[in-house]
Amino acid sequence: MTKEQKNEMIGMLVEKLNTSANFYLTDASSLTVEKTNQLRRKCFENQIEMQVVKNTLLEKAMERTGKNYAELYSALKGSTAVMFCETANVPARLIQEFRRGSDRPTLKGAFVQESVYIGDNQLEALATIKSKNEMIGEVIGLLQSPAKNVVSALKSSGGKLAGLVKTLQERPE
Repeated sequence: MTKEQKNEMIGMLVEKLNTSANFYLTDASSLTVEKTNQLRRKCFENQIEMQVVKNTLLEKAMERTGKNYAELYSALKGSTAVMFCETANVPARLIQEFRRGSDRPTLKGAFVQESVYIGDNQLEALATIKSKNEMIGEVIGLLQSPAKNVVSALKSSGGKLAGLVKTLQERPE
């Protein structure tokens, strides 16, 4: 790889790092070609961009972004594939699903919502992070719940309320 090609690759990685709020560092080195192609297909289906990179180029790109990725430098050993995504938990869930019956790909590290996660033992925590849409759905559900309870109570006791009002109106004072 020439110096120009390296600089071009670093520039592209800097752009990706600056535009992606979330990315995962994985090791898929021991996967067969068939399994790797399946993983890439699943990534594409889930709007995840997966790219195998040289560790030195990725580290230089991280340094050039101006963000603090220093904790992730320790994960840049061996083969590294970067998964860029918009939804924070999708790559973790994809890795969990893909690994059934195998130990690859492994999670080396992740940068998710301004937080750094190091090591494969963090995969479960990353998979349980709620996405923006999931959080919005939960908030809407919580807001609707009291309103539904009031409406339900009014409907179920509608006859009782009407009878009570009629009784009060008929009472002599």
